[in-house]
Order: sequence, then structure tokens, then C-alpha cells
Amino acid sequence: MIDSIKKPSAGSAARCGKVAVLLGGTSAEREVSLNSGNAVYQALVEAGVDAFKLDVQSNVLEQLQSMKADRVFNVLHGRGGEDGTIQAVLELLNMPYTGSGICASALAMNKLATKRIFAGSGIPTPDYMELASEADCERLLNEIGLPVFVKPVLEGSSIGMTPVHKAEDLIPAWNKARAYGNVFAEKFIQGVEYTAGFLGGQVLPLIKLETPHEFYDYDAKYLADDTIYTCPCGLPEDRIEEINDLVERSIRATGVRHWGRVDLMLDDQGQPWVIEVNTVPGMTDHSLVPMAARQAGLEMPDLVLRILELTLEGDENHV
Repeated sequence: MIDSIKKPSAGSAARCGKVAVLLGGTSAEREVSLNSGNAVYQALVEAGVDAFKLDVQSNVLEQLQSMKADRVFNVLHGRGGEDGTIQAVLELLNMPYTGSGICASALAMNKLATKRIFAGSGIPTPDYMELASEADCERLLNEIGLPVFVKPVLEGSSIGMTPVHKAEDLIPAWNKARAYGNVFAEKFIQGVEYTAGFLGGQVLPLIKLETPHEFYDYDAKYLADDTIYTCPCGLPEDRIEEINDLVERSIRATGVRHWGRVDLMLDDQGQPWVIEVNTVPGMTDHSLVPMAARQAGLEMPDLVLRILELTLEGDENHV
């Protein structure tokens, strides 16, 4: 981790050339992506970048082949945008783009695969189990027990996710999640949620998340006005250093690059648990990464320009 945040270099807006902001898309997170993409576009323009928006549709290859751009700022959330698909197309077209590459994107989007990497790397993550059948749900009750979170493997923004405290609620939660594909369950951690953005080689200031909802769900993230964000987070410096070390290890283990966000829980005994890595997190001016960057002295125009500038620097910006 570096001590002070690196700001964009003079002249980098011009060096980036014409930039396509990819937004919208066809995933369940389309509306969130539209909001993020519009905010990124406005900030890039304010930073002096020659940018335009491209709402990605099902004919994505044709759209990208016909566009006139020097590089891409990817703000597509969810499937198609974060799972390595759009990254593979951009690699095929030899088009520089923001964010993680094909393999790291595919890994981080797959929550179950990510947890396996965490477990294999000695990174503390809550116990988990894949739920492929009702029999697996029964087995879960014996092997992990309740409470748990039941989650789709390949969705973000808490879509399809349910906390389960009673056995009779497990199968309905599984059915809800499997509408989005494969499902897994994760041990419910009682405690406080924190999130750590990262930019290039720096872990940004931690944010403490508090909501009157049972967990930080879709409504708490995007609609409610009673979610409390605390940054600086208020933890002692030694505890922040411990959490930041876990964030750095999580980034290295998954191979993500440029920017993103790591979500964690701090349980009632003070033990940190890494939940997941987000490679294209929300980017409105009220989102978590811009909030953390602002605390570190980087306003939205400089933040998006710095992310874009990382495409000029190759892959030497891992933590």
C-alpha cells in the first residue's frame, strides 16, 4: 500500500484519446450501470476527456467494431460486463480498457470460485456450500447450520440474495436464488460491514456501512435514505492495517487490476472476514469507491481520469 494517493498526470486526458464509456447492457444490473455510466461520462468530460457513451446491446461485437475509440472505460455491471465476456471481445479487438482482465473478471464475478481461491490462499472467508439440489439444502443444515446467506453465484448488487434464519425458509430462498442460475450458501456473520476500494497500487480509506435493514441489500444500496456511511471508518490504526493487508492479499489472490472494491465483515469478536471482490463497482457520486477516493483527496473527475490513465501504464499497478 502506498501512503498518498496518486493523482492523474498532466496531459493524461489528451493522451487517452477518444474514450467510449460502456454502460447499460443486458444484465439484471442494467439500471445501476446506466446511472454509473452517466456519472463516469460526466466526470470524464469535466476532466477534459473526449468521451462518448455506448449503451451495449445484444449485438455487442458489431457495436464495438463500428465505434471510433482509442480506449474503453467499462462501467457494465453484472453478467456480460464483469464476467470476462466484454473483456474477451475488447482483447480480440486489441482495444485498451479499464478494469480487470478476462480471467480475473471471470473469477471475481463467480462468488463461489472466488471463495475457493480465498480458502486456498488462507484468506478468512465465511464457511460456504454449493446448493445444487434440495438434498444439498438439507445437508447444509447439518454441515454449516443456520443462519446463512443464500446467494446466486453470478449476480451482484445483492440481487436474488436472502438471509435465512429458519429451516423452513431455506428452500424458498434457494428457489429465489436459482432463478439467476447456480446457488451457494454462506455462513451469516453477525457484525459490521466494511468496504475497501482500491485504485492502482493503493487501498482507499475504509468505509463502515450501517443500515436498519437486516443487511446491505439492493434497497439499502440504491434507494434508501437511511443508510449510514462512515469514512474515516473509526477503527484503530492497527485494525485498519490488518484489514488493508487482507484487502491486498485478496487482490493478489484474484489477480484483479486497476480499480475495484473488496467487501468485508468484522464479526462481534473483531475477526475480519472477506466476502467478495467487485471489479466494476458502482460509480455514481454517491457510490462507495468515489466516496473513499474523495476522503483520500480525489474528486470524481480526477478519480475517473486516474482509472482511465491506468490503461496507459500496462499491468504494473497491482497491489
